[in-house]
Amino acid sequence: MKNCGKVKKTFIVFVVIIAFTLVTFSMIEAFNNENSKGNEIIKEKIVQYLKSKKVRASDERLKTIANSVYEEAQDYDVDYRLVLAVIKVESNFRNEAVSKMGARGLLQIKPSLARHIFKDTGIAVKETKTLHEPEKNIKIGVNHISSLIEKFENLNTALHAYNVGSERIKHKVSKEYSPNTPFTKKVFYEYSQLRLVLPDPTDPDED
Repeated sequence: MKNCGKVKKTFIVFVVIIAFTLVTFSMIEAFNNENSKGNEIIKEKIVQYLKSKKVRASDERLKTIANSVYEEAQDYDVDYRLVLAVIKVESNFRNEAVSKMGARGLLQIKPSLARHIFKDTGIAVKETKTLHEPEKNIKIGVNHISSLIEKFENLNTALHAYNVGSERIKHKVSKEYSPNTPFTKKVFYEYSQLRLVLPDPTDPDED
């Protein structure tokens, strides 16, 4: 009889564990589904924003840009709206853009920079046309923005470094050094405007 009691208790504990596990998995799945739904909402809003700016690209290309901006920003813990602001100022969303200094694509990436951070991005740039592929250009650019923010611990300085090169300002590195240049002012203006029309990445239902 004692053995039967022990078996019964063990069975009850087993059932409770199974039930708890199933409930936990259901909650996780529901959370993931809700999170995925929120991500898609934001991506669609990015597409609508790009269309409102009359970006010349097919719907498929616009979706590619929106997906890449949002997902890379999430991976590197950068506000996707900041990334869009930098793209707006750097290239005005023109994927074919090439600067006088040879910077290319949406985020105006120089081939030398892309090769320098190859270990971080895993993107080999053997031909300059690679930098006109939105997914690769955005991944390299967001990686660089993120590393500069981490390095300088000041968004103004990080954006200035993105514009002129970190080597040119490394002797001024400090938390107090916060340059206000035409470039940084433009980016912050666009960023402020984007924060008004696109939702916070943590609150996709925000109006």
